[in-house]
Amino acid sequence: MKSSLLLSFLMSASLSLQAAPIHFGLFSDLPYSAWERQQLPHLIAEMDAEPLSFVVHAGDIKNGSSVCSDEAFQGVLDAFQLSAHPLIYVPGDNEWADCHHRLNAQFEPMERLAKLRSLFWMGDSSLGRRALKLERQSDMPAFPAYRENVRWEMGGVLFAGLNLPGSENNFYGVDIASRDRKGPVAEYLERSTANRAWLGEAFAIARDRNLPGILIVAHGNPGFEAWSAGRAETGYLDFLTQLRDETQKFPGQVVLVHGDTHKQHIDQPMRDAGTGAVVANFTRVETFGFPHFGWIRVTVDTDDPGVFRFVPRPWSRSGGTP
Repeated sequence: MKSSLLLSFLMSASLSLQAAPIHFGLFSDLPYSAWERQQLPHLIAEMDAEPLSFVVHAGDIKNGSSVCSDEAFQGVLDAFQLSAHPLIYVPGDNEWADCHHRLNAQFEPMERLAKLRSLFWMGDSSLGRRALKLERQSDMPAFPAYRENVRWEMGGVLFAGLNLPGSENNFYGVDIASRDRKGPVAEYLERSTANRAWLGEAFAIARDRNLPGILIVAHGNPGFEAWSAGRAETGYLDFLTQLRDETQKFPGQVVLVHGDTHKQHIDQPMRDAGTGAVVANFTRVETFGFPHFGWIRVTVDTDDPGVFRFVPRPWSRSGGTP
């Protein structure tokens, strides 16, 4: 009898621990300026001072016209490693897909992505002084290159990161600025296949485990408004269609976090294809971006019907300009 009571108590304690609310931070599209690079350690220190389970950077660790150098990457990596909390970083376009531009010193985009993989996504753990174990898509035999696509579970919900950058998801590759754009390029096709598999598997896991929520992090703004109006950017159409299909089959709450267009807001822009009605279990969160600086504090509470709560935290430190 005592053993049964002890087992019951331990199981109850375990379930209570799993259901306890957690908090984490979101930021992206920084540092874009010398001022932001100076402030980055202070922003990380502000998040360090709060009881967060982890923080996530949703891409663009430099601006679009600065050099895509190893030194620039290493400087941001050093700052990220100072985080007291586990830090997960999902790539944007400025640090690889757009690096072929003259102002970026005309790097080859795939070489820059390979460099990012070797610096930021080695091993099976997050960045930061307190590591969080991650599942990487590169562990799947079919997708050995995609170390940046990650997944983890905490607070009773599933988290997934995708390499879905701005600049039309690299659909046109280096020809994006030309008048006679030809696409899709091979890189886009291969990565989209990987992303489709990773996103589909994430939703399947969340359904199988009866999780009440899933949060997806990707850099590029896929353009919900244009999509609803029938003017979707080609590079995001497949992703948007899959995301809507999966969301409408999922009984819990779905959140997409992205950066890219630098207009911090939280809304529900997904529409049903047939009726045009708002898809009620979907929320989009866009992070702060230059010239605005800050982060978003998120609470996961599985006892709350909405599961996720968001509090924007604009940077309040005085002095200097972005």
